[in-house]
Amino acid sequence: MTTEQDLAHASLQAILQTHQNQPGALLPILHDVQDTLGFIPDWAVADIAKALSQSRAEVHGVITFYHHFRTTPPAQHTLQICQAEACQARGSRELTAHAEQVLGCSLHGRSADQSIGLEPVYCLGLCSSGPNIQLNDKMVSRVDAAKLDRLLANVKEAQ
Repeated sequence: MTTEQDLAHASLQAILQTHQNQPGALLPILHDVQDTLGFIPDWAVADIAKALSQSRAEVHGVITFYHHFRTTPPAQHTLQICQAEACQARGSRELTAHAEQVLGCSLHGRSADQSIGLEPVYCLGLCSSGPNIQLNDKMVSRVDAAKLDRLLANVKEAQ
């Protein structure tokens, strides 16, 4: 096992210990694991299930039910496009189609060079100014195809 793997296992154990006596601990554990490791690795599911006296299937079911949780490492950059009704009414479906064409992938996929992950998000809380996106940790309102192209070009230049 590499040092990185040792650190990941130690982080998981610390998270499990933090939540060991908390009722309904599964979601807080999953959020903490993803926040710490960037995703929820397959090997962590068995440890989480054992710590909570649940089956691996129960833990896996929760992970796959919520779109927020990832089971693979994230791309270097993440582009989330709001798919909620208010943003759809303002053009998010067309924006999503444009992003898919530009990046060469569909939602839940990665750009051709693997550097940008394209994810749906269901409401960024800026409903009156959509369509909205979140690029990495920055929310941007009133995004059209040209604005998205400029934002993606800036990300590529910064790499």
